[in-house]
Amino acid sequence: MATDITIVLGALALGTRIDEAQSFDLLDRYRELGGEWIDTANNYAWWMHPSGFGGQSETVIGRWLDRRPGARERVRLSTKAGAEPTVANGFPEHVEGLSEKALTTALDRSLERLRTEKVELYWAHIEDRATPLEETVTALGGFVAQGRVDRLGVSNHPVWRVERARGIARSRGLEPYTVLQLRYSYLQPLPGVKLPQSAHVHATAETLEYLASNDLGLWAYNTLLDGGYTREDRPLPDAYDHPGTTRRLAVLDAVAAETGATRNQVVLSWLAGGPRRIAPIVGVTTIAQITEAMGARDVILTEDQRRRLDEAA
Repeated sequence: MATDITIVLGALALGTRIDEAQSFDLLDRYRELGGEWIDTANNYAWWMHPSGFGGQSETVIGRWLDRRPGARERVRLSTKAGAEPTVANGFPEHVEGLSEKALTTALDRSLERLRTEKVELYWAHIEDRATPLEETVTALGGFVAQGRVDRLGVSNHPVWRVERARGIARSRGLEPYTVLQLRYSYLQPLPGVKLPQSAHVHATAETLEYLASNDLGLWAYNTLLDGGYTREDRPLPDAYDHPGTTRRLAVLDAVAAETGATRNQVVLSWLAGGPRRIAPIVGVTTIAQITEAMGARDVILTEDQRRRLDEAA
């Protein structure tokens, strides 16, 4: 098994679409298979809950940790702030943002729900251009200095804002962002075509070059395109309707046949096992899905297979 490959469990639907008992089963299975990272957010999943507010995912994870002696020492927690509605169903017009006050309140509540004293990775979830970057950077750096957060990440931000924030952190001796979380998968959307999820920001070739040149990591979400690689009832979004998709799927199927793996497993192996520091996040609802995803760590692509996958366009 390629134990150096990281598959992150995306916990968005825990506690809402997935009830508590099933959530516990998925978390148990993920740990049994050697999983280490659980990724959530304080606003997961407000759009699935009658209240119009989030917090359900963190709450279920906290209960699971509380009822599994020793589990906290064996998993690492990742959560986010900035996108929780301040009024019911208020996203995106009415969200908490990234001010010092909002972030401090958000972290306090997240730690309480997760039943832990710190998280290993804390993210600025979405942009907040109404708050000065200096204020956001100072607040987040303070959490690290206090020992309540180990590392900082940023999701759904343009690269120039990330670089500016990192520069501020360096100039003030504060912990900078060291990892980005963006949408990314093997299939690529047409540039400029809107994705159905309006809040998603997609990693580009320029993004990947920036990450590599600054030794930054990438956590990729929507890696399996909501089931679009394998499920006929989950067609790919219009943004992926172009000849490059057909060519890449043909190579993907050929490599899957050669390795005896599924399409999903080849995609995850291509993401996680390559030269870039990519940790794919997988959102699952069944034991079979998490078992399949974790099985991607056993799929070792040859240099030729990886080259063919890379060059198909």
